[in-house]
Amino acid sequence: MRKSALIVIDMINTYEHADAELLIPSVRSALPRVVRLLERARATGVPVVYANDNFGEWRSHHGEILDKALAGPRSELVRPVQPDADSLFVVKARHSIFYETPLGYLLTRLGVDHVVLTGQVTEQCVLYSALDAHIRHLRVSVPKDAVAHIHDDLAPAALTMMERNMRAAVVPADEIEF
Repeated sequence: MRKSALIVIDMINTYEHADAELLIPSVRSALPRVVRLLERARATGVPVVYANDNFGEWRSHHGEILDKALAGPRSELVRPVQPDADSLFVVKARHSIFYETPLGYLLTRLGVDHVVLTGQVTEQCVLYSALDAHIRHLRVSVPKDAVAHIHDDLAPAALTMMERNMRAAVVPADEIEF
């Protein structure tokens, strides 16, 4: 049986980091399509998993991370994509959503063989997560207009690498098939 999961990467964010001002315009552009993907996934029963940095807060859990982001200066970028009661949440400390997290086990338990990666940052966390998904024999889709980048020149290259090297389906968000 084929089953998909929507993975929302690092969208629970205070945007209080060195690259934030470069990232924010791309987040604003991608945000409506991320919201639509969330709505489609939730409406059709597709599991939604948030994989999010802990921002060095080693005693934080997902609720604290969300509360801090919602109280931060860019809460308007977080509120539309915040987890609902059915969402799952994995705290990560490095770029890949799989590195030292229980995500692989969780996806196996859910019977997932296809991940849709949305969120940020295209040329960092999304790229490395796509590679790690690929080496775990998961099918990968990346909605090219529902991922945010820091560097305008690196994002297209990262998407091309995902498509060519990892056989990811890199398509507009509205063409994503769960």
